[in-house]
Amino acid sequence: MRTVPGAADHVVVVGAGLSGLSAALQLAGRGRSVTVVERQPFPGGRMGQADIAGYRIDTGPTVLTMPDIISDAFAAVGASMADHLDLVPVEPAYRATFADGSSLDVHPDPAAMAAAIEDFAGSEQAAGYLRLRDWLTRLYRLEFDGFIAANFASPLSLLTPQLARLAAIGGFRGWEPMVSRFVSDERVQRIFTFQALYAGVPPQQALAAYAVIAYMDTVAGVYFPRGGMRAVPEAMATVAAASGVQFRYGSTVTALERSGSRVTAVRTDNDRIACDAVILTTELPLTYELLGRTPRRPIRMRPAPSSVVAHVGVPAVCERLAHHNISFGGKWAGTFDDIIRDGVLMSDPSLLVTRPTAGDPSLAPPGRDLLYILAPAPNLQVGVVDWDTVGPSYAREVVATATDRLIPGVDTEVLDVVTPADWARQGMAAGTPFALAHTFSQTGPFRPANMIRGIDNAVLAGGSTVPGVGIPTALISGRLAADRVTGTVPDRSAKHTIVSSESR
Repeated sequence: MRTVPGAADHVVVVGAGLSGLSAALQLAGRGRSVTVVERQPFPGGRMGQADIAGYRIDTGPTVLTMPDIISDAFAAVGASMADHLDLVPVEPAYRATFADGSSLDVHPDPAAMAAAIEDFAGSEQAAGYLRLRDWLTRLYRLEFDGFIAANFASPLSLLTPQLARLAAIGGFRGWEPMVSRFVSDERVQRIFTFQALYAGVPPQQALAAYAVIAYMDTVAGVYFPRGGMRAVPEAMATVAAASGVQFRYGSTVTALERSGSRVTAVRTDNDRIACDAVILTTELPLTYELLGRTPRRPIRMRPAPSSVVAHVGVPAVCERLAHHNISFGGKWAGTFDDIIRDGVLMSDPSLLVTRPTAGDPSLAPPGRDLLYILAPAPNLQVGVVDWDTVGPSYAREVVATATDRLIPGVDTEVLDVVTPADWARQGMAAGTPFALAHTFSQTGPFRPANMIRGIDNAVLAGGSTVPGVGIPTALISGRLAADRVTGTVPDRSAKHTIVSSESR
């Protein structure tokens, strides 16, 4: 494995998102001096925050899975995640509602989920679910160490016995066709394929290997931190600072100084920080600009779809809404054509509605609930939408659709709206917070590498490099970046929990 040659005693990490914080904790635990530079006044990166009218809003991801991977980052410096984060299981993990008026709660417990599916779609579908669950577990076991949590030297690194075993169980077939082998009810299939939206590829075209995302939430379970999602990066930053990591908030990186093939210093708008190595978690266009490099890819990089997010205050709705709610439109397959192929608004929206106050009522004023309503949308590369013109009215339509379907008659207070144009103004390439789509040519060793040819001591981390998009993968990317600096070290953390029908 290629690593940074020579001394790497002082490392500057650009960005205090999850990947940057993970890298900082790993490096601090390995005896390196670390400085983290962050343009915002707080940690989190894409896991951002805003306080509006008494509501404590999480502006980034709302679905947290695989807490063992977060625990690994704390363990790197000898800390216990349980001492710094109060994570509670979300039950049900999701509530799915369909255009025909039916609904299904998604449970990580196999017996509870099989019973729910039997009531919903019959015993044959319940039995198929249990077989699907075991397949997802085998898929995860095969993929985690050899593919998800590994640095690649080249595409030839894939040629291992694990690759053959992954192919044998269908990992390189289509995601939706593989799921349909186990369950035939289209509504049940959606529960285990909608996650393809996170990968930025229609489930009919996505590799079945990416069904590990469905393992993460439908099998391993979903969690929520007291204090909101912001509690995760805040706790990581607190532990990192206690371990000697220096943080410089409110500092924007403007340039990298170089001597030959090495970066020697990071310049900000108000400082110069000498370094032996640098980890960049910035968006790829800015990363390449800072490094003075042009990507050498024969195929144009394809960004993932984007989203419109509305943060909404409502009178307390109690159990009328679960914590996470997926409202499927009747034209589910057409959603992908709309936003990925045609670059237009969804003709029949499918929406994610999260109620974080189900997990922590203090995130809203007394007697109120906070909603996070996400509508998938085309990114700016393929989109033909004038967001500055239609954004506010479309957001109102999305809020009205969500409330009419799920909590009719409830008054709404729109607190904030974020469109693809707003994501772009925050520096996100193509106006998407989901980085690069997980197409075959942007997967594993074919994804932009975390080391750059011709630059010895710069390493990349974050959603646009390996292993990809999402909270668990962002954390892993930070560890992989640290490995590029120091070489791999023995795993001192607990093994990741593998959940199966037999073990729960």
